[in-house]
Amino acid sequence: MTTVSTTTRPPLSAGLGAISALSVVLIWAAWLISTRHSVGTSLSSVDLSLLRYGIPTLVLAPVWLKTGLWPKKTPKLPLILMVLGSGAPFFQVVAFGMKATPASAAGVLLPGVMPLAVALIGIVLLGERPDRMRRLGMAAIFCGGVLLLLGSLSTGALSWKSYVILPIGAVLWAVYTHAFRHSGLSAYEGGALICVWSTIINLALIPFFGTHLLEAPISETGLQVVTQGLLSGLLATIFYGNAVRALGGTQAAAYTAVTPVAAALGGAVLLDEPLGVMTIAATLVTGAGVLLSTGILSRRS
Repeated sequence: MTTVSTTTRPPLSAGLGAISALSVVLIWAAWLISTRHSVGTSLSSVDLSLLRYGIPTLVLAPVWLKTGLWPKKTPKLPLILMVLGSGAPFFQVVAFGMKATPASAAGVLLPGVMPLAVALIGIVLLGERPDRMRRLGMAAIFCGGVLLLLGSLSTGALSWKSYVILPIGAVLWAVYTHAFRHSGLSAYEGGALICVWSTIINLALIPFFGTHLLEAPISETGLQVVTQGLLSGLLATIFYGNAVRALGGTQAAAYTAVTPVAAALGGAVLLDEPLGVMTIAATLVTGAGVLLSTGILSRRS
């Protein structure tokens, strides 16, 4: 993560970065609900990963064909970390954790923890020094996870998979966030390379795990084509890349403040998931913590 590309690109406006980040939030909420909905269907995690990365690979083929699979001017370590942190390995980790986690809790333990993970990596490895408000936001994110843990102890709703696997997924995404910033790639180039390498990985897994894409009902595959392939795989990857370039890795990740709330409401409305008092409190505290992490109040002070 210490390798820095010398490639420079014109900066994007903060307004475009904010719009991109908020768009990602809404897509992520839909993705969490869709991935949770897929539990119990005939589609496996490999099938979902094929849709998530395979469709953008086809759409962005002109981009990765132009750059090549290993762009000469791009440092190799950031590219490898990008694929690990937001590509097929990341997806398999999250899919495993989501099998045992309601969408509301996943919103706290995955996108809710992402800004904390991004900030901690920035502090420990990159020498970043967050101000008091941002440190308060990080503490609130941690408290949100504690509230969720306390609520689950009384109900038994969550297992160790939720509290261990999903935060690991958040750390992987944080690694990707910082690696992309040091890659020198544009949002389109980064997204295209992540997707094509993830598709290669997924195709290599088929002989071992098989696929049910051709057998599944069109109602199942159609929903996942939209949420996994077009929204999460294509648009969210590009939007997030734009947000990182315009706002910086820490601030781009911090805009996920709305995701826990949106995922909780969506899970309750669309999946009939119960919303307990502790879950609601954890969602709101985490959302407030992520909002503080954006540094908005810091700039006003």
